[in-house]
Amino acid sequence: MHLAPSHPLRTHARVLTAALVGTAIEFYDFYIYATAAALVIGPLFFPAHSVAAQQLLSFMTFGLAFFARPVGAIAFGHFGDRVGRKSTLVASLLLMGGSTVLIAFLPTYAMAGPIAPALLCLLRFGQGFGLGGEWGGASLLAVENAPPGWAARFGSAPQLGAPVGFLAANGLFLVLGLTLSEADFAAWGWRIPFLASAALVVVGLWVRLNIGETAAFREARDHAPPPRVPLGALLSHHAGAVLAGIAGVVACFALFYLATTFALSFGTKTLGYPRETFLTVQLGANLFLALGILAAGWWADRASPARVLASGAVLTVVVGLAFGSGLGSGSLGLVWFTLAAALFVMGLTYGPLGAWLQTLYPVEVRYTGISVAFNLGGIIGGALAPFAAQALADRGGTAYVGLFLTLAGAVTFAGVTLGRARD
Repeated sequence: MHLAPSHPLRTHARVLTAALVGTAIEFYDFYIYATAAALVIGPLFFPAHSVAAQQLLSFMTFGLAFFARPVGAIAFGHFGDRVGRKSTLVASLLLMGGSTVLIAFLPTYAMAGPIAPALLCLLRFGQGFGLGGEWGGASLLAVENAPPGWAARFGSAPQLGAPVGFLAANGLFLVLGLTLSEADFAAWGWRIPFLASAALVVVGLWVRLNIGETAAFREARDHAPPPRVPLGALLSHHAGAVLAGIAGVVACFALFYLATTFALSFGTKTLGYPRETFLTVQLGANLFLALGILAAGWWADRASPARVLASGAVLTVVVGLAFGSGLGSGSLGLVWFTLAAALFVMGLTYGPLGAWLQTLYPVEVRYTGISVAFNLGGIIGGALAPFAAQALADRGGTAYVGLFLTLAGAVTFAGVTLGRARD
């Protein structure tokens, strides 16, 4: 596609790249851990009482970062609203990336006993803490620089980092699975994706250090001093908007982590698909996440972010009713279709979030508001998703797995409705 010199995508290419790259690293870092949690973290870092116990403990370390994210959201939101978007994003990237790289050097339980899972949990907390300030800042960097009529498309730039990061993580694990034996992968191969994160962080820092502050933040700072405690101002004057924002993000998290982390674990361990085969299926389905995000950005600029998000929420309810049956169908083609449909609908719920959330909060508390809402919603939709799906599968069989998605879609629709009521 040829772009004229004054085209908004060309004019703001550096800003959009900075927003996309950081989120790509975020999803790469988080998904390599999610994949490792599904495949090797349990046996390597926890005592061998039972395979089921190891897997649950592994998913607990996965969920730990979600609980660290709201803490990071408050901390980075405070500085993002008081100091600025750019410097806060650089700090969040350093903490997030540094924690990820250090996981590559951890001793296993066989080497260090209980110290190993303790260090793992510490780094997972650091990873989640850094992530807490990442997405909100990246979204604001894009949306607050958007020209009129481009807010949703610019706001979808960070979201496109999700399929890019997922593609890199999934692809690297697939290559390792095809080139290494099971013994080598468990012994040292799983560490390579964590080490590779260092190169991505260097690229992300280089891009972000070469951009300026957003115009909206500069104007707000010139008009009045920022609130001394942005979180206090947010909760005092915008508590309803925080609740709406939290509910609004639940569906996208639930869709992503059921279609990736849970599906990989359930597909390889319970349904018996070869790991490389299932990773390939997920890799193909991931393309539909990117298509959903692009469609959502285009649609939201022509309709409204709220309308697109509400439509995605309704489709999440529908996907939830068929998700478990499709996953357990025994047909790889149907499994791929199920995952592709779920990830496309995730794109419709994820793509408009940057543009939708920023409408809920004024500039002076926007970084805090978006970050807190996004990360608290992530606990409900993301951290609980693998647990809830596994519990539903154990209780009622594979067909029950998608009921969590149905509930998540209903919660997000309620969040959009509450946000509209506040307009």
